[in-house]
Amino acid sequence: MLQIKNLSVEFANENSSTPAVCDLSFNMKANHITALVGESGSGKSATAFSILGLLPNTAKLSGEILYTENSKTTNLLALSQQEIKALRGGKIAMVFQEPMTALNPLMTCGQQVMEAIRIHQPTTKKQAQEKTRILFNQVELPQPEIIFNKYPHQLSGGQLQRVMIAMAIANGPRLLIADEPTTALDATVQKSILHLLKKLKEQQQLSILLISHDLGLVKAYADEVVVMYKGKMVEMGDCQQVLTSPQHTYTQALLQCKPSPEKKGQRLPTLNELMQASDQQSNPLTKSYPTKAIDRSAPILELKNLTVEFPWKKNWWGKTTTVHKVVNEVNAFIYRNEAVGLVGESGCGKTTLGKTILQLIRPSSGSILLHGQPIDAKNQTPDNTDLHKIQMVFQDPYGSLNPTLSIGEAIAEPIRKHLRLNKAGAKDKVAELLGQVGLNADHYHRYPHQFSGGQRQRISIARALAQEPSFLVFDESVSALDMSMQAQILNLIMELRIKYGFSCLFITHDLNVAQYLCDSIWVMQSGKIVETGSAEDVFRSPQAAYTRQMIEAMPVWK
Repeated sequence: MLQIKNLSVEFANENSSTPAVCDLSFNMKANHITALVGESGSGKSATAFSILGLLPNTAKLSGEILYTENSKTTNLLALSQQEIKALRGGKIAMVFQEPMTALNPLMTCGQQVMEAIRIHQPTTKKQAQEKTRILFNQVELPQPEIIFNKYPHQLSGGQLQRVMIAMAIANGPRLLIADEPTTALDATVQKSILHLLKKLKEQQQLSILLISHDLGLVKAYADEVVVMYKGKMVEMGDCQQVLTSPQHTYTQALLQCKPSPEKKGQRLPTLNELMQASDQQSNPLTKSYPTKAIDRSAPILELKNLTVEFPWKKNWWGKTTTVHKVVNEVNAFIYRNEAVGLVGESGCGKTTLGKTILQLIRPSSGSILLHGQPIDAKNQTPDNTDLHKIQMVFQDPYGSLNPTLSIGEAIAEPIRKHLRLNKAGAKDKVAELLGQVGLNADHYHRYPHQFSGGQRQRISIARALAQEPSFLVFDESVSALDMSMQAQILNLIMELRIKYGFSCLFITHDLNVAQYLCDSIWVMQSGKIVETGSAEDVFRSPQAAYTRQMIEAMPVWK
């Protein structure tokens, strides 16, 4: 149905060009799921965007992408913009990685799907509305009549992804490209989204190109797999065979650097180390991190009946008549030297709880104690506050860094504010922090857009450490990173915990990461903590039905 023949993509710079895809060839069968895997920068998305004609003008393409329908074969690279637009969204559709970015924030979800329908099909507004409601039912959105009139920011990540899928299948495509469709979703929502795609594949005879760095998901859902490394295909074949008995050293390395309970307390090998070890026919460096006993004499952080309510319904006069409890009477402790993993499905209140601890969201009732003392942003002045002792590393490092400030200035700003250092002293401290997170002091004057995603996450960690906190909140800090970069950041967090001795709350949807990194686990459902315990006990003998459901939804990648 689709043949990619000797595809090469390079991006022109001022005086040179950068290759992204090099002489790539593979075929996609009808009604099959073909997975494209590899680390960030391996050329996966460039390949997908080439099929749809979405690459910028700086891209130079060669080779052929042959699309066959009704015995007629068309080279997509030879089509004009008008011709490719007729196929795009019609016969070939795409589900993007970030639905919040891909969807128009000024249009309701229903309007956006209707627009896609009316561009490709001669329908009236009423017919498009009816078809959109049918599609929302088909992708199993709850209360489709209500969601039709909701804006993207009013939906959860899983719901947004379903809206994207509804838009993608609206015109009955033959090929669906899913670019990291479940990266930021929890295990249960991941499973439901992939089940949905597989169900739609069978119902509509779809072919799906699944781009992912999650090898567990690929093994569970794909028929064939293509492994890419530095723009080249290094291995291809039956998914189960390739991921069970990989032949290429790069595929083997991808599997080895994934965090797992068996590697708890050990340094994770990175892709570069594994590849170099393979070239030199040696074993990569493995070491165990020294353990620090958890000090349970007194909690470093205590949550007492913590509740956060958001307005849900208002009357004609704007008065709130119904509230939604996002965090519902949470009571919990975190001790010195302890890493607690907070897990639960999208919308359960994990991020809200993390932001409330930092006073970025005001609690409706209850209290937060740090070192036995209540913290309350309302009653503390900027010059007399303990809030800087709690810091957060956000999920999106680019969004959390000021694009107009160099990274050196971004890190120096809180140092001068809270540590009272002069400009020279702050600059020296920044250089020290950059070195500790694996960056160069020469990076001081560079801006966030000049770094990769993994480097930006290191910068965010350095900025959080700048104020010498005793407690950190990591909010999905490795969820959008590929296996190799994830291993590097997890190693960095382990090393910094040993060096600085901070406690942390690690919010994640990846249960493998939670088991590897954390001492204790909190399981959150509908704003409540439904189960707590050591990581080993919670995952080996879960007591709550909800915990068992999440563990069963984890993809088996071994």
